[in-house]
Amino acid sequence: MNPSVIREILKVTERPDVISLAGGLPSPETFPIAEFARACNRVLGDDGKAALQYASSEGHAPLREAVAAMLPWNVDPAQVLITTGSQQGLDLIAKILIDTDSKVLVETPTYLGALQAFTPMQPTIVGVRSDAAGVVVDDLIAQSVGARFAYLLPNFQNPTGRTMDEARRKSVVNAAARIGLPIVEDNPYGDLWFDEAPPLPLTARSPEGCIYLGSFSKVLAPGLRLGFLVAPKAIYPKLLQAKQAADLHTPGFNQRLVAEVLKNGFLDRHVPTIRALYKRRRDVMLAALDREMSGLDVEINRPAGGMFLWLRLPTGIDAARLLPMAVERGVAFVPGAPFYAREGDPRTLRLSFVTASDGEIQQAICALADALRLMIDESGGHANRR
Repeated sequence: MNPSVIREILKVTERPDVISLAGGLPSPETFPIAEFARACNRVLGDDGKAALQYASSEGHAPLREAVAAMLPWNVDPAQVLITTGSQQGLDLIAKILIDTDSKVLVETPTYLGALQAFTPMQPTIVGVRSDAAGVVVDDLIAQSVGARFAYLLPNFQNPTGRTMDEARRKSVVNAAARIGLPIVEDNPYGDLWFDEAPPLPLTARSPEGCIYLGSFSKVLAPGLRLGFLVAPKAIYPKLLQAKQAADLHTPGFNQRLVAEVLKNGFLDRHVPTIRALYKRRRDVMLAALDREMSGLDVEINRPAGGMFLWLRLPTGIDAARLLPMAVERGVAFVPGAPFYAREGDPRTLRLSFVTASDGEIQQAICALADALRLMIDESGGHANRR
């Protein structure tokens, strides 16, 4: 096991003079505090003793039913397992599907937390070649021999922000079914679209060939540590056994709280306010990058949702070396190399656009550009410029 690069960077961002574009934290402006306060009173008033007691390992039945009802394919609540954050879902999947030296396929790059969850089981993690639409199907097939599963994030991927298009989803699902490759689909950001909803999940197209992971962290509040997985009935009992061994059950009070908040279509009213805020901040950051990075040969993605921007710096510039120079100027980001299964691209970095204010975003991007210009100058101008 290794420490999270992001968590280590977040320690630096506790300094009051540093604007953090590093962590994948939802904006606290979106937390429905008043709704949770009312739900607390209702939960404790209606059945406080049960809410504070041990609970079933599968999860609170009304919450499991609510999860099944909100997914865009026919889901039996008996296939829903409530987890302590979707990160626990990754841990449970690793425990039951990975043996030492098992092959696991991931996108290039992929979510750092998944690599952390899988690595203690000592697999061989293989990065599948990927482009703007996700994994390249030919390489997925070529790498699939002996693989236990492929871990994919089709919607507004962490860290790149890319989204798998309809044609690629069809090709991936068809190929996986043909070669017998299970898919672990992680979808924490799917509701955070800006202009149009993403295509149907992979799991909706192949429910028996996929395990689906979801989270309430990005649409309600991460401090509740509530996630869920949907698994084929054949594998569900083993996931449940792993859950029982891990923590007996996810906090029952938190589950009842969320089940109460979800009543009467609250998410349908609440999530659009999150989308509007995040879309505006994405636009502010893109405008600042276009302005401040002009002439510096920086490649910038333009995500259609989610929380992240992905940058590729000029030739010869290492994002890890740029970081301390940026922190000195009051801005922090996450270098991209740790998001790769093998050798990472040192020129890449991830920016989060959701927690900083519009003014802070503009200030931070200006500081980042200043640091980059200084590094280019110190490198003797070897980095490419337009």
